[in-house]
Amino acid sequence: MSNITEAVRSKYGATATSGLTNDHDGVRAVAEAFGYSAAELASVPAGANMGLSCGNPTATASLKPGEVVLDLGCGGGLDVFLAAQKVGPTGKAIGIDITPEMIERARRNAATAAGGEPLNNVEFLLGTIDHLPLPDASIECIISNCVINLAPDKPAVFREMFRVLKPGGRVAVSDIALKKALPPEIGADLMAYVGCIVGAIRIDEYRHWLTDAGFAHVAVIDSGTDLSAYSKVEGQAGCCSPATTATTAAMSKSSSLPIATGCCGGRASHDQGTVHGGLKELLMRYDVNEYAASVKIYAMKT
Repeated sequence: MSNITEAVRSKYGATATSGLTNDHDGVRAVAEAFGYSAAELASVPAGANMGLSCGNPTATASLKPGEVVLDLGCGGGLDVFLAAQKVGPTGKAIGIDITPEMIERARRNAATAAGGEPLNNVEFLLGTIDHLPLPDASIECIISNCVINLAPDKPAVFREMFRVLKPGGRVAVSDIALKKALPPEIGADLMAYVGCIVGAIRIDEYRHWLTDAGFAHVAVIDSGTDLSAYSKVEGQAGCCSPATTATTAAMSKSSSLPIATGCCGGRASHDQGTVHGGLKELLMRYDVNEYAASVKIYAMKT
């Protein structure tokens, strides 16, 4: 599992320093395709959005003033900032991420949002989502956006989620899940894992593992969103983050942006030394929507 974790950390770190922001038309279009409004995107720092989403969990989490909310895999802080607006000054939004570059970017975004002053209801912590650096029963709501699919030990993640939630706490997560088994050619490719394809689990496994962790009222709902929305950004593939140009090229030959430098350096469409090149030809043979779906996950700790 360590090689997968290091690959994820490396590729997402490259994305954090890639320069992609909400100011890019394609990045903004990806976020809007997965449920963010133009007003929401305009209300947070441009650097918080890198086109890494597969949903908008803050839109369905029913966050209330005064609550403490945790975002698993916060990236540049997009959902943390939106959550902080909803919980207000008496609440708190906490972001956890495995990637130091993402945490650094999120903290810079927080300083930008506050005009250089600290945001008192926002906090970003470096850590893994299967060993959360938080006390028991300290969180009222957990959100996440296309991150759990990247965790090698998902049952451990679900157990940690259950541990840190208060009784009555809830889960509102957006993620990628599988509708059917992947072809062996994709399943054996580590870079597909970094691209959030192989790391996804079956929808029925999601329900089963959440229930095993102790959750009740578990629901996993296919959002019906077309995953080819990621083709709007050339050089990166949405939730699949640095595995991007490969996935985008696989899903579409067109882009709303010119071919750009890949997150890992070099022209993304030709860089065989990164996840981009190797995954590109592989995924051109498959319709990703046939195998995977953007899903909304809900659960409660009773």
